[in-house]
Amino acid sequence: MGDSSDSVSIAIDIVPFGGKEFLVKTSRGSLSVFVCGDQEKPALITYPDVALNYMSCFQGLFVCPDADSLLLQNFCIYHIEAPGHELGANVISSDVPLLSVVDLADQVAEVLDFFGLERVLCLGVTAGAYILTLFAMKYNERVLGLILVSPVCKAPTWTEWLYNKVLMNLLYFYGMCGVLKECLLQRYFSKELRNGMHGAESEIVQACLKLLDERRSPNVMRFLQAINRRHDLTDDLKKLQCRTLIFVGDCSPFHAESVHMSTKIGRKDCTLVEVKACGSLVTEEHPLAMLVPMEFFLMEFGFQRQGHIGSSSSNGSNPSSPSSEPCIAPELLSPEGLGIKLKPIKTRAASSY
Repeated sequence: MGDSSDSVSIAIDIVPFGGKEFLVKTSRGSLSVFVCGDQEKPALITYPDVALNYMSCFQGLFVCPDADSLLLQNFCIYHIEAPGHELGANVISSDVPLLSVVDLADQVAEVLDFFGLERVLCLGVTAGAYILTLFAMKYNERVLGLILVSPVCKAPTWTEWLYNKVLMNLLYFYGMCGVLKECLLQRYFSKELRNGMHGAESEIVQACLKLLDERRSPNVMRFLQAINRRHDLTDDLKKLQCRTLIFVGDCSPFHAESVHMSTKIGRKDCTLVEVKACGSLVTEEHPLAMLVPMEFFLMEFGFQRQGHIGSSSSNGSNPSSPSSEPCIAPELLSPEGLGIKLKPIKTRAASSY
């Protein structure tokens, strides 16, 4: 473990939801962590996908309506950036050894040590979801629950491995060029959104492109190299000792693998929410579709939306402690069961009671 006494804390203004940046030195290099909220509250940690940071990966979810009452009022958010992916990052020296996915998962544990966090909820997208799943397997006593967006769990297929090699060559020779950015957009968003068929929602793509221009190509290449060397977690998924909620867009290139992952975890401990007309980055493309399933998932741990109608929080229970209430019936996770209209979603779940 790295000595947290050597870590540097830098206070800055975070747009759009405020907070403080910490540069945490670990035994495997430094990580930038953006902390938003009261650190006395329970912790929710996030980890973004390749070439993204907390702004481009989670801003849509955390600023959408009702996110404040559900997430920001219940948790302190710790946005962990992949090495060298923070705003204003320097290029990581070529003398620094390449990190494996296991190294990245171990870094997460060291971040928790630095902040004195014992058990946390985790939210990760694709590559970040893989890192947090690996972290949950290795440090199962430290994870209360997993919320995974378009996750992967297998080793790369030959097709993905070769495709990622092409991306790494583009990064090496041309940097964050137009072709590379188009490939990344195909990874993140549905064709409809990329082509501007949703009108104003195309602003999401423009904002993402602007943030991609700020990425340091060698740093992105290092993260992509680690993910391209990932190992298959399938056989160990049933060892997860926490409940898992998986979101995946039906237009995501990782849709089949996310469904596969949900079946391997088992219907008892995993709920799958498929979001229609959406790519991998559900947090940005259709964040509203995440709120209701997340609300019922969090209720299993005793967290309640502030002022939520029908809430059982009137019993005065501590929202930071696990709830003994039964799991919400899976049919309630559908828009029809809730009597509301959201972006169309499909759910696959089974009650464990």
